[in-house]
Amino acid sequence: MTADAKATLRSYLDARREALISKVEDLSEREARLPRTPTGTNLLGLIKHVTHVEAVYLGTTFDRPFPQSAELLPDDVVDPQADWYATESESIAGTIDLYRRVIGHGNETIEALSLDAVGHVPHWGGEQVTLHQILVHLLTDLAGHGGQADILRESVDGSVGWRGPSDNVPSEYDWAAYVGRLTALADRFDGTPSGGAR
Repeated sequence: MTADAKATLRSYLDARREALISKVEDLSEREARLPRTPTGTNLLGLIKHVTHVEAVYLGTTFDRPFPQSAELLPDDVVDPQADWYATESESIAGTIDLYRRVIGHGNETIEALSLDAVGHVPHWGGEQVTLHQILVHLLTDLAGHGGQADILRESVDGSVGWRGPSDNVPSEYDWAAYVGRLTALADRFDGTPSGGAR
């Protein structure tokens, strides 16, 4: 840890990036692409999405476009979900490679600019932002997608952990008994929604 705010943000950002990549890199092409929610959320699609998000937030926003922009989605893409799934020609290895290069470019932006450097987010109507705001926004975004990836990956093969199997959860634990206890606790309540506006 460091007292330098930019270095701290970058450290957490890098950790979330690596955690997200780890959820995909040892899967088969099919398992990485398979939709796992009714809206089609899939693990490789999460990687593709954050790749394009970072290319904008740490590239175009600060007039530092990703040099190999032809490898990204074109601005006039028709499918609004195009950054949420890998095409047949986009492999796991290729998608991760592109993400790592976008990360490298983004990190160059972080190093080159001060936290109060001003940029404009294209898809926010050109709204003015600072690098500090974008790093906090990006970290929050990555944490959310990391949570999605954690749950999706557990549904694939039971693998849990921050960056690898059991690295932040008990390795010797009776999960079936634990789930049983939680189910019994939930069953003590009826199915009536409680609290909040309807």
